[in-house]
Amino acid sequence: MKVYGVTGWKNAGKTGLMERLVTEITGRGFTVSTLKHAHHNVDVDQPGTDSYRHRVAGASEVLLASGQRVAIMQELRGVPEPPLNELLERLSPVDLVLIEGFKSEAHPKVEAYRAEAANPLMAPENATIRAVASDTPLDVAAPVFDLNDTAAIADFILQEVGL
Repeated sequence: MKVYGVTGWKNAGKTGLMERLVTEITGRGFTVSTLKHAHHNVDVDQPGTDSYRHRVAGASEVLLASGQRVAIMQELRGVPEPPLNELLERLSPVDLVLIEGFKSEAHPKVEAYRAEAANPLMAPENATIRAVASDTPLDVAAPVFDLNDTAAIADFILQEVGL
């Protein structure tokens, strides 16, 4: 599978860009999966549901299946977070996996940047960032795309991964 990332500081527009890229790239006929890193304690299950009760009771893994989707929740229970390569191995094959976050991993990335967030650019210090998607003109060595020009950013990513 081809892998490409979208990274940036909080409120830089990463999630919106990811959403638009998935729509754009799947609209071109490619299959896409996403992988997102969360820095906080995230729980996709809700108290009171059967699957939540199974997990709280001590199940290491809970698989929830319906006619529309399958969800597998795995409790780490003190074990370190799996590295990115192990997480990628858990995904079914697709043409492209878009990764949100994982700033320090080695895969190629586009940095989302919004001037109003007032964070420093990562691109000058991070060689894995191949381009910047920005809401303002920037003077950096990497190509700079308008943050809202999803088609151009998708073209760049697809060319980078050879699709």
